[in-house]
Amino acid sequence: MAADQKQKPAEASKNYKGFVAGVFSGIAKLSVGHPFDTIKVRLQTTDATRFRGPLQCLAQTVRHEGLRGLYKGATPPLVGWMFMDSVMLGSLTVYRRLLAENVFYRHVPPPPSAGSGPPPEKEGPIAATSHAAAHLPSYGHGLAGIMAGCTVSFIAAPVEHVKARLQIQYSASKAERLYAGPVDCVRKIYGAHGVAGVYKGFFATLLFRSFFFFWWGPYDVFSRVLRDRTNLSAPAINFWAGGLSAQVFWLTSYPSDVVKQRIMTDPMGGKLNDGTPRFRNWGQAAKAVYREGGAKGYWRGFVPCFLRAFPANAMALVAFEGVMRALP
Repeated sequence: MAADQKQKPAEASKNYKGFVAGVFSGIAKLSVGHPFDTIKVRLQTTDATRFRGPLQCLAQTVRHEGLRGLYKGATPPLVGWMFMDSVMLGSLTVYRRLLAENVFYRHVPPPPSAGSGPPPEKEGPIAATSHAAAHLPSYGHGLAGIMAGCTVSFIAAPVEHVKARLQIQYSASKAERLYAGPVDCVRKIYGAHGVAGVYKGFFATLLFRSFFFFWWGPYDVFSRVLRDRTNLSAPAINFWAGGLSAQVFWLTSYPSDVVKQRIMTDPMGGKLNDGTPRFRNWGQAAKAVYREGGAKGYWRGFVPCFLRAFPANAMALVAFEGVMRALP
């Protein structure tokens, strides 16, 4: 008992690792994934008369705006992804430990005696911060994912809102754009609509990130299967499990992301003078997507998103797990 009590504070002191490792995950994710994301957002927020598909959208973007056009709006998510992944993955590691120690403790085998077993970071296919977290069941990982998704939504909502508004500025001339950049975008939205304007789409963000259950649960399942049935190294397991679980997540969550993007790019009106708002709530936006494109409307832009999901998240989780194992 005394040994367990000593072990818990020591394990809790490792909570910082997830927050630090998350920064590296964010950098890797944005570097690989932002061009795909730009194409996805442009397809999600326009009708079929502007772009027939992802290839035409890509071609027109590069032709009219150059390669830089693919990285439009990259500044807020670069900072944002570093911060968001730090909060999301840091809180995820904390929630994993808390759930394992307080809810799913019956699933946890007795800890090995001091010095007789591997450290928690290397006890399982996922770098854990405690012995208990290393034995959390897959649905426990899913629940931790929902909790982490709700936590990071407070940061993700304004970051994604600004990013989306910058990404749908199609003019190559800066003089013709409503927003000169991310800071100008925040300043104008806040000046016209206050904090509520900056957080436009917050409920949609919470709903979208509740699907994190279908990311982190499958990530644990894939990680265990690959560990038990292959001879892959830990980084290779993280790569394949990270990419595959991200695709499961997007297959389940994509329609809610389409609705979220519609809300975040809807004209806000008022002093912004950017048009007349169309949607008062999530339901109106969801109905508009169906009215304009039928059931297929909820999957517009899915191809670049699905193509992006594997490499961006695979590399992000290789970076995250590698740093988690390396930190003391």
